Amino acid sequence: MLIEKNRAYEGVFYVGVKSTGIFCRPTCPAKKPKKENCEFFAQAKEALLASFRPCKRCRPLSAPSSLSPEVKTLVDAIEKNPEKKWTDKDLDALSFSANTTRRQFKKQFGMTFIEYARSRRMGMAFKHIRSGEAIIDAQLESGYDSSNGFRDAFAKIMGAVPTKSTGVKLLYSAWIDTRLGAMLAIADDEALLLLEFVDRRGLEKEIERLRNKLQAAIVPERTAIILQIEEELHAYFRGDKLSFSTPIRLLGTPFQQRVWRELQQIPVGTTLSYKGLAAKLEHPTAIRAAARANGANQLAIVVPCHRVIQTDGGLGGYAGGLPRKDWLLQHEKEAKLKRT
Repeated sequence: MLIEKNRAYEGVFYVGVKSTGIFCRPTCPAKKPKKENCEFFAQAKEALLASFRPCKRCRPLSAPSSLSPEVKTLVDAIEKNPEKKWTDKDLDALSFSANTTRRQFKKQFGMTFIEYARSRRMGMAFKHIRSGEAIIDAQLESGYDSSNGFRDAFAKIMGAVPTKSTGVKLLYSAWIDTRLGAMLAIADDEALLLLEFVDRRGLEKEIERLRNKLQAAIVPERTAIILQIEEELHAYFRGDKLSFSTPIRLLGTPFQQRVWRELQQIPVGTTLSYKGLAAKLEHPTAIRAAARANGANQLAIVVPCHRVIQTDGGLGGYAGGLPRKDWLLQHEKEAKLKRT
């Protein structure tokens, strides 16, 4: 498909080239990369989050002729400073309407300008987490001439990389590939603290809250805790094992922790309504509060917030996306039936 440059596969997949750090359409006119340097993605957003930048020749996010001058200007601005956290005020400073820009990016790329910029920014940080690079190697590969430049860019999401004299607590992170997409795992020396799909809404703020709460910085490293959850996730997705024994630490208010502990009591292959969840907490009128706490869960799948649905049987919400929630519920039902 890739070698043949078959147009039938336009929009079906994108290819990331590890040796260049770019991602392309299947029909890109550039010389085709070696197979071992290719990584395939179903969506362009996945490629951005995996740290690949769009190819300037085939423009995988849009037909070159269809980009408005405003969109081209903003895409170029992001590429010049991919770690920047853009806001509507930045658009005002460039004399661009936030609403107009949002609509144009949504039409062209299937995501808003802020979502596009966030994906590039998160991808910069995830690049080193997903490859498990040492900090100094990541610094050099990022093209920064000085350690200060790299530390500033990395720290925007993962916290300032500590020196021996700072005494800052370290958390460890790793990128875990699953059949539902990549997940980010963060742990300390004793327990798993966060497990989320990398494209989850609000993940950047979750990471920031975690760092601030523990006064910590995050570095790429596959520790024993992370290796354990990685192995258990693979077993879960194969249907071999549907429970988890990796030590976890729940970081939230007393009410949130009560909700999360209750979620862990929902049997595999079954569901509970938001109303039923509130009743189990002995606060039958606290349905919205229970739903908010359910949505604030930072340990996807392990603390099974996906097993909570609406009273009428509707899926309700899920930060990882409703298609994932539906898949997880069906997977658990089928895996449970096979084991009985």
